Amino acid sequence: MTFNGDWKVDRNDNYEKFMEQMGINMVKRKLASHDNLKITILQDGDKFHVKESSNFRTVDIDFTLGVSFEYSLADGTELSGAWTMEGDVLKGLFNRKDNGKTLTTTRIVQGGELIQSYSYEGVDAKRIFKKA
Repeated sequence: MTFNGDWKVDRNDNYEKFMEQMGINMVKRKLASHDNLKITILQDGDKFHVKESSNFRTVDIDFTLGVSFEYSLADGTELSGAWTMEGDVLKGLFNRKDNGKTLTTTRIVQGGELIQSYSYEGVDAKRIFKKA
């Protein structure tokens, strides 16, 4: 499927401001900006296996479209939510367990790049990945 493959972060857009809005402290924000994140995505119909590897952790995530699951961000923020497909866009709506606020994440492949976008409390950011 479109998302399948190994992806390595190439650049960020407004990621520092987004992390600040999420309440991530300055030291963790600086480290996260240079985490060398790699994502491997394997899609089989409506089931996904995602492996995230960075300088800080490696985590395997399995999810089915439309089925809620729990996930912890690298800084320890715990979320609950689900991914859905809207056309060519993989869209995740997640609620923070600590404050109930919503984090929206989308993934789309355009021009050979995987663009992962985030929206939280009025701040938008992107991480752009290239095939590894």
